[in-house]
Amino acid sequence: MELQKLIQVLDAPKIYGDTSVEIKNIQSDSRQVEAGSLFVAVCGTTVDGHAYIPNALEKGAVAIVCEKVPGNVETLDCPVIAVKNSAEALGLLLSQWYDNPSHKLTLVGVTGTNGKTTIATLLYNMFRKMGYKVGLLSTVCNYVDDEAIPTDHTTPDPHTLHALMAQMVEAGCEYAFMEVSSHSIAQDRISGLDFDGGIFTNLTRDHLDYHKTVENYLKAKKKFFDDLPAKAFALTNLDDKSGMVMLQNTAAKKQTYSLRELADFKGKIIESHFEGTEMQINNRDVYVQFVGRFNAYNLLAVYGAAVLLGKDPEEVLRILSSLHSVAGRFETIRSPKGYTAIVDYAHTPDALTNVLNGIHEVLDGRGRVITVVGCGGNRDKGKRPLMAKEASKLSDQLILTSDNPRFEEPNAIIQDMVVGLALDDMEHTLCITDREQAIRTAVAIAKKGDVILVAGKGHEDYQEIKGVKHHMDERELIADIIRENTDLKL
Repeated sequence: MELQKLIQVLDAPKIYGDTSVEIKNIQSDSRQVEAGSLFVAVCGTTVDGHAYIPNALEKGAVAIVCEKVPGNVETLDCPVIAVKNSAEALGLLLSQWYDNPSHKLTLVGVTGTNGKTTIATLLYNMFRKMGYKVGLLSTVCNYVDDEAIPTDHTTPDPHTLHALMAQMVEAGCEYAFMEVSSHSIAQDRISGLDFDGGIFTNLTRDHLDYHKTVENYLKAKKKFFDDLPAKAFALTNLDDKSGMVMLQNTAAKKQTYSLRELADFKGKIIESHFEGTEMQINNRDVYVQFVGRFNAYNLLAVYGAAVLLGKDPEEVLRILSSLHSVAGRFETIRSPKGYTAIVDYAHTPDALTNVLNGIHEVLDGRGRVITVVGCGGNRDKGKRPLMAKEASKLSDQLILTSDNPRFEEPNAIIQDMVVGLALDDMEHTLCITDREQAIRTAVAIAKKGDVILVAGKGHEDYQEIKGVKHHMDERELIADIIRENTDLKL
């Protein structure tokens, strides 16, 4: 594509040199540059791409897009395009490069601290059941219709993102649902995407290692809604204290969902079981195969989004009742000995509280709760004592253990968690560094009617230690331990 055509999408760029040059690809990593590349110098969180402009030129870049114009710009043998924000420009250029695929899809983004994966995945499953070809971008896995594409990030990098959108269009997808992380918003990774709807779940403490303050974290989430076009809908959780903040400056159609207040989409829990929940949505009864208030909120958001996308409410309810939980989200494993194990991705204080409250809603005092939980290494340390405190408050037995220690010492992470516990809490708390041994201990002490919650990893099938990912699928592990223990009794 000719550079002149490519840069038409940029807002008032300052141009140095002749833009009639032909571009073979777009790169923001100088290591990927080859002859004919357009190099976009992005000011990253740890590396400034402007420092690599000479490398890019040496490797054959034929044009540069940047924020900081090189001092020798007049002597460079290639055009230089100066922009206010090169990260934003990168997304716009990539969208143009792939012929604006998101404009050809009905694209809905889901953001918030908890619930993003569940809501995006359930919308993907629902619309497929309606007979549509659909794309999904999520923490667990990306999908182009029925083709699974592994993922490493909640929201992919701009190159991967726009390439996946183009694949979705090529595959005949009409809809796409994606998780939108606070990192991707703050870093302009979603620049160039044309959203038709946005969903806000909730906002609690998370990622403060990156955002530094809760206010910055909130602003990142809010920016997503601020940037939605007037044609889109903005659906928010009315019961979350930040819910209406998200809608303050949006041009999109404002819509709400709630379990407590009058809202566009109003829900009510009637009865809870470990097999599912009987609830009302806009005065219609529906039985869903999900547990807990937090899941009731997720289902309200799914219902609301589907209706806002023009689907028949009765059909939406019918399909909603047939959907199952997402991998690693409140996955239930029953033991022949009468206790239940639940695997859940909960890795924030609020998510952990939600899951434990969901368990208590069903147990209603008829059994003990045994919680196995840890905190990831090289992440927000401030939430560690809060995780332990919340877990202790809602558990009869707490086992603190490792959860992807990464490059930190596992025992040091556990000690950071212990800081949140009072002396009385320690009476029902064990610290077992080895995660497998912690899970085996929980199973060993469980009795009929008890519930074991193994929290933090969910769908992940590995344990990351010192940069190495070791296989560990907790769902497999728990099933194996239960089988071993059952066989021993035979």
